[in-house]
Amino acid sequence: MKTSLVLDGQMRPRADDPALLEAFIPSPCKQNHAANLMVLPGGDLGCVWFGGTQEGMSDISVYFSRLAQGTSVWSAPVKLSDDPTRSEQNPILFPTPEGELWLLYTSQRAGNQDTAIVRRRISTDSGRTWGPAEVLIDTPGTFVRQPLTVLPNGDWLLPSFLCRTLPGTKWSGDDDISVLKISRDRGRSWQDHVVPSSVGCVHMSIVATRGEELLALFRSRWADFIHESRSFDGGQTWSIPRPTTLPNNNSSIQASRLADGRIALIFNNSSARNASDRRLSLYDEIEDEDNSAPLLVAPAPGRKAFWGAPRAPITLAISADDGHSWAFMRDLELGDGFCMTNNSIDKQNRELSYPSILQNNSGDLDVAFTYHRQAIKHIRIASHWFDM
Repeated sequence: MKTSLVLDGQMRPRADDPALLEAFIPSPCKQNHAANLMVLPGGDLGCVWFGGTQEGMSDISVYFSRLAQGTSVWSAPVKLSDDPTRSEQNPILFPTPEGELWLLYTSQRAGNQDTAIVRRRISTDSGRTWGPAEVLIDTPGTFVRQPLTVLPNGDWLLPSFLCRTLPGTKWSGDDDISVLKISRDRGRSWQDHVVPSSVGCVHMSIVATRGEELLALFRSRWADFIHESRSFDGGQTWSIPRPTTLPNNNSSIQASRLADGRIALIFNNSSARNASDRRLSLYDEIEDEDNSAPLLVAPAPGRKAFWGAPRAPITLAISADDGHSWAFMRDLELGDGFCMTNNSIDKQNRELSYPSILQNNSGDLDVAFTYHRQAIKHIRIASHWFDM
């Protein structure tokens, strides 16, 4: 029997573990996916995600909610994008060093990620009002997912990936590559730095190590392992990504540095090895509204992206040695992770996916993730829960 979720935004202690407070963030949408958390200017916690009927449909828009400091209820959602011709996805919040709050998100035609561009809106009052939508990156096929990083020298680092495909074929993720965009003029222009041999490595999540290097962790289109790459020159050059010991199911991950120097990683502890079936592609259920030729042409693929590996559990891993090993690992949310369909209207999908993570001023962790593609779930984790 399918039950309805209570999307009232109220944080409540988990019945079986009082160290965890949890809430379902309010939303009017049948489908909700791809949350990102950020501490807003002024200290409130913000969350953005995309919602509508189904990913890739033209009614998919970006939504925003806040958890004000000292409160326990998420605010009513506000729609921040509304292009009726495009599916608008993967939002990011970026508090600039100058005090503005940027919203970045992708905008694509139907299920064709190779048509995506990146749009931006700017708020000067911590997200209470927003300026008009504008194009930030107009290279077709550009996708974003992870928050920006600001280096001590003032450089802004924006992880991105390029969705490419062959003429006459539909995008399926077989030839996506990662590109780090660096701005030295506060986002007015960007220089591209391609991660070498990164085909299949996407959703580049960057954290600074205790030393002078940057660590990047990647989702794998092959649904095998989380991959890693390192940079010793502020992101201008990167080592060839290599698999870690942690599994990946071709779904998103996110890493964050903790106040004590450790690195926290939130991910699905699952891979193609756990799959009993395989999907044709991410958008194999929606009708294509776009018949134009691919805009970013890729070389002939050597491997095929794996879709359909279970998207569960949600697992927290922590490294005390800059990501070289992960001594702590604990499941946060359990389920079978069924994702052979994106259908939220009939409640057929049961994935727990696309987690976002950050540490708040009290030292606790805030995590948000997709719950069965019906809701965005927020969990606050008391610091003693992840002690090593």
